[in-house]
Amino acid sequence: MSAGTRPNAGVGGGVARIALHLLLVVLGAVVAAAGALVQAAWFPGGLVLALAGAAGLFYTGTQLTGGRGGAGAPAAGWLVAVILLTTSRPEGDFVFGAGIGSYVFLLGGMVAAVICATVGQFAQPGGPAARLGE
Repeated sequence: MSAGTRPNAGVGGGVARIALHLLLVVLGAVVAAAGALVQAAWFPGGLVLALAGAAGLFYTGTQLTGGRGGAGAPAAGWLVAVILLTTSRPEGDFVFGAGIGSYVFLLGGMVAAVICATVGQFAQPGGPAARLGE
């Protein structure tokens, strides 16, 4: 095994991996709730901050787990929280307004999750340490 590969990416057994993914789901929900409030309060800077926080969590998840599930877990928590926050209450209140910022936050968060899940640099099992042609 070469020095550049990471077989488990620092996460131990199955229980630790499950606990890490559950923690990432909860953090995704927290980031979604905070982002929903910040993006509307300080537009447009709050929108950029909210999307950067979500993208940072998704990317960190991929790096901690060493796989695409590291972006999927916080993205699932983020999506569930956002969907729950968009539903109206019996009083007629809801967290998201009808402005463009809300739609950019919803779409931007989903795009950030997909980008972080597909663009990550993951170790290829059993592959050569050097690129071909060198």
